[in-house]
Order: sequence, then structure tokens, then C-alpha cells
Amino acid sequence: MPNLKDSVARRGVYILPSLFTSMGLFAGFYSLIAAIQGRYELAAWAIIAAAVFDMLDGRVARLLHAETAFGAEYDSLCDMLSFGIAPAVLVYLWALVHLPTELHKLAWLGAFFLAACAALRLARFNVQLENQDKRYFQGLPTPGAALLIVTGVLFHADLNIEPNAWLWFAGSLLLAWLMVSNVRFVSGKDVDLRQRRSTGFIVAIIVISGLVMAFPYRVPFAFILAYCMHGPMLSIWQHRRVVQYRQTRRQAAKKDQQAGQSSEAAADEADGPG
Repeated sequence: MPNLKDSVARRGVYILPSLFTSMGLFAGFYSLIAAIQGRYELAAWAIIAAAVFDMLDGRVARLLHAETAFGAEYDSLCDMLSFGIAPAVLVYLWALVHLPTELHKLAWLGAFFLAACAALRLARFNVQLENQDKRYFQGLPTPGAALLIVTGVLFHADLNIEPNAWLWFAGSLLLAWLMVSNVRFVSGKDVDLRQRRSTGFIVAIIVISGLVMAFPYRVPFAFILAYCMHGPMLSIWQHRRVVQYRQTRRQAAKKDQQAGQSSEAAADEADGPG
């Protein structure tokens, strides 16, 4: 059976999806350079650009039927830089570095946990790709964690306020945990854009677009924060439904058992001496 290297050498690489993936890699690398130079807003916008390219490369590959194992591996490696390393360095230089000097190790540990958990999240996604429910992501997607950080940077820049180092340290740990957890997040992959929609759906899109254009630094942060929080809330709601279902089943089984015992007692009385 030919290996991946032989397959790529024989069949070549699809240009257009790989081009979008490479552009995402470039944007992620540029974000690193901008963050090191202290240009945090530019670094944030570069990661947003990487997220756009990451969304496009998968869509283009599916539209052109150009999905390959090479493309999937290349995309994961690029995602590790754009949504693992780059946002970790950004949040470290922008916020975590302001922790007290004697606790500086916590600053780079918070950034390291983000990068490490992003790597674990991507590896698990690749391994479980064939067995995943297309409607949900298992764990917070790495672009979601990265976008919360970068929209947070833009949100603070818009309000002209300094980031709270302890708040973002706690946020970094929370995002790292969400990425490797079993918490489910809606993927949106089951949405068919070719289906007919009501006019209310179009109105909602127009309203959201208007809000983003009116408050380009604030509304995206609110939306990404809501997405990151909906996973835990969805898990709590689903857990409560499962508990209620099990309790209902137990109560129904108990009633059936009691009814059966009553029937047996009535039958014994009817068959008694008389």
C-alpha cells in the first residue's frame, strides 16, 4: 500500500486549497512578528485573516472535490501556528507579561498551556475525524479560542483600556481546558446554504452585519465570547435532560413494578380458598 509521500509524489497537490492554507500560514506568521514588535492590533487582525483563509480552504477543497490526506495534514500544521502559537504569544506579550515579576513563570505557563492544548486538540480532531458527529465539535475549536483572544485585544483597544493580567490568565487556562475537554460545540457544518430560508433569516443577517459594521471591535468579541460559553451551557442543559430522562424511566419502571405486584396480589386473593 503506497504511503502518503508516494501518493503526493504521484498525484501532486491541489493548488487552490493549498494556496488558501499557505495564506493562512503567512497571516499567522505575520501575527507573530507584529506581536513581537508590540503592534498588537495588527497581530490580532492577522489572526482574523488566518481564520478567514482557514474557513475558505476547507470550503474550496470540498467544492472542488480536492480533499486529500496531504491537505488535511498541511492544514493542521498551519493551524498550529496560526491558532496555537500566534495567539499564545500575543496574549503573553499583550496581557500575561503584566503579572507580578515574582509570578512571571505563571505568565509563560498560561501561554504554554494554550499552545499545548491547541496541539492536543488538533491531533485529537485528526484522529477522530471519521467518527465525529458533523453537527458538533468535541472541544472548543482552536480558531474559536484564538478569535476570543484577538477580538479581546481589539475590544480593549477600542475602549482604550489596559488588559487585566489575572483575568486573561484565568481565561487562558479556561480556553486551554475547553479545547481538550469533551464539551460539545455547535459546528454549523450541517447548515445547507442552498436551502430556502424565511425572510426573517435574511433580516437577522442584515441586523448582525449592521451591528458588526457599526461596532467592529465590540460586537465580534461579544459573539465569539457567546460561542465559547455556549458549549458549557449546552453540556449542562443536555446533562440535565439526560438526568430527567433517567429519573422518568426509573419512575415509570417503579410504577410498572408496583402495578405488577398489585396484579399478582389481586390474582392470589382471587385464587384463595373460598
